[in-house]
Amino acid sequence: MKDLSRRNFLATSGVLTAGFAISACTTVEETDENGPRFTGRAPDFPDYASMYGPVSDGGFQIPAVPYTKIPERFLRQVVSDPTGEDRGTIVVDTRGHFLYLVLGGGKAVRYGVGLGRAGFEWSGRAEIGARREWPKWFPPDEMIDREPKLEKYRVEYDRENDVYLGGMEPGVTNPLGARALYLYQGEKDTLYRLHGSPEWNSIGKSVSSGCVRLMNQDIIDLYSRVPKGTPVLVR
Repeated sequence: MKDLSRRNFLATSGVLTAGFAISACTTVEETDENGPRFTGRAPDFPDYASMYGPVSDGGFQIPAVPYTKIPERFLRQVVSDPTGEDRGTIVVDTRGHFLYLVLGGGKAVRYGVGLGRAGFEWSGRAEIGARREWPKWFPPDEMIDREPKLEKYRVEYDRENDVYLGGMEPGVTNPLGARALYLYQGEKDTLYRLHGSPEWNSIGKSVSSGCVRLMNQDIIDLYSRVPKGTPVLVR
């Protein structure tokens, strides 16, 4: 994966934006891919063993999720829509630890999510401003200062070659998982993401540093259904 120039890093990261970088799941790469056209069709999901089985994707092998250890309410399913939001909207219910994709016709796809610890939550309206498969992760300096074990992923600027170095390469242990959906307010990157996670046991809990995490199998499914520009409400 190529390194980013200083201009592209500053343009795409927002990592130096005061007030956001402390708790966000910062990444500095994004794509211009608009993604799929939202159809609103209610999916006919297979059984849980198939949905959460091992997945080969992008050259990586995602292990199966031991779904029987997860409360069934947090497993992917079509439900009656409780949100009152427009068709095609993503709604994150922080109290219930659910993410809804509103299908219309009174239905929604519901996914279980993990959320930020007390003091790191974010809420509001945004939209998906960018999408990425197997993102590289660049933890902000403030996060590294809190968790010194992340020091090896600190971003450094190579002035001679005008590139930023560092970060964690994509992979099944990367905290951003198999996919990331970037939340923007207008043209401004909030630095918060809807993203995958290898930590299936965090679903239904508030343990991360601010972002909305899904099981990798679920973020791959959600990613396949929502285009760039999709409205998002975190409440």
